[in-house]
Amino acid sequence: MEELKNIINNFQLVGSVNDITSFGEGMINTTYRVSLKNEVKQYVLQKINHLIFKDVDMLQNNIKRISDHIRQKLTEFGETEINRKTLTLIQTKKGKLYHFDGENYWRMMILIPDSYTFEAVTPEYSYSAGKAYGNFQFMLADLPGEPLGETIPNFHNMEFRLMQFREAVTSNTVGRLNEVSDLVTEIEKRAKEMCQCERLYREGKLPKRINHCDTKVNNILFDEDGKVLCVIDLDTAMPGFVMSDFGDFMRTAGNRGKEDELDLDNVSFSMEIFKSYTKGYLESAKHFLSPIEIELLPFGAKLLTYMQLTRFLADYINGDTYYKINSPLHNLQRSKAQFKLLQSIEANYEDMLNFIKTSI
Repeated sequence: MEELKNIINNFQLVGSVNDITSFGEGMINTTYRVSLKNEVKQYVLQKINHLIFKDVDMLQNNIKRISDHIRQKLTEFGETEINRKTLTLIQTKKGKLYHFDGENYWRMMILIPDSYTFEAVTPEYSYSAGKAYGNFQFMLADLPGEPLGETIPNFHNMEFRLMQFREAVTSNTVGRLNEVSDLVTEIEKRAKEMCQCERLYREGKLPKRINHCDTKVNNILFDEDGKVLCVIDLDTAMPGFVMSDFGDFMRTAGNRGKEDELDLDNVSFSMEIFKSYTKGYLESAKHFLSPIEIELLPFGAKLLTYMQLTRFLADYINGDTYYKINSPLHNLQRSKAQFKLLQSIEANYEDMLNFIKTSI
């Protein structure tokens, strides 16, 4: 407790610390809720995982630019309670956006009061999530100045992920290649199609915009009436293709089974979730998206599922060096489940395209 109090004392706060408690269930950063004596507002203190986010200065500047621009947009739109609808960072006494204690990096922000997150993926929440993430991209479409930095370089770059996958196949470090040769063949069979976004970008036909890059329902805050307040967890917000954000939600929320489902009969793609999210997303985003971006939205569902398949299988071939596993076959099971989901998305693909056409 005293160590955390010393960290907090480096930030521009009015009042002394009253209480510090663990907060949230995030898997990357370590988070605490902080209350001060004689202060109604509460705060969030986070230890930033600098092994993942190696350029903390870039990370924090990205979040500041995003939050400031959204605040400006909300003001222009005549929104009320702006402090509940975007993040407010607390600077250190030295005027920085983070504190380095010699070993770890720390940041603070105001805790948005009376706000809630949901884990359940329902059509109702999917619609709200689509609207929220579409609005997030819309508000940031005209962010001035230099492009945001890539907090995790090549995070959703399919060409880069395929290069990593092929390196794993070539190395075959622990001799697992033979048992997964069928999956390797399926990945290579789709490789050219799955790299089309990078090709279209180089040809000047597909823009990059600011993406969230972790589009889950629980990265949205709702108020006590179930209405969206704001999108949170902006660490991975960076330039990308809009269909990647769209597809990231489809891969996670649209799967009727689990990511590491043992019974593959439980894995299938939910068109109900797709339609709900798409409806909300297009209500917010169709006014600024180009025709090719809208056309490629369903492709995003295939792309991100395929991308995760290559990452899981590469890790299995490499001997499980990246993802945490709870059994020797965990990454293989994840790979099989992702491939089954990909097949289900492919089976529904024409219906997805038709739904998009009738929704614009």
